[in-house]
Amino acid sequence: MYHHNNFTANSFAGKRELYTLIANGEIKLGGYKKNRIYGTLSCKSGKRMKTENRVFFKDEAAAMAAGYRPCGNCMPQQYKQWKLKNGTI
Repeated sequence: MYHHNNFTANSFAGKRELYTLIANGEIKLGGYKKNRIYGTLSCKSGKRMKTENRVFFKDEAAAMAAGYRPCGNCMPQQYKQWKLKNGTI
């Protein structure tokens, strides 16, 4: 898991490092730290959050291992499976 604030200490260099990790496939998903939700990097819900609440993951397994759940907006199938597995439906 990567915290967004770690990339913004030196604005230009931090952003460049973040974009490099995304381009290399080291980061594929974004997460919301407060509610422990993860989703795609292009999710409209994820783009609205503050950077101090944003985290990044390599894949779904890493996000789930960290205790995050799928976003219902950008990952509806995974969210439905998560709800069924956790008995919330």
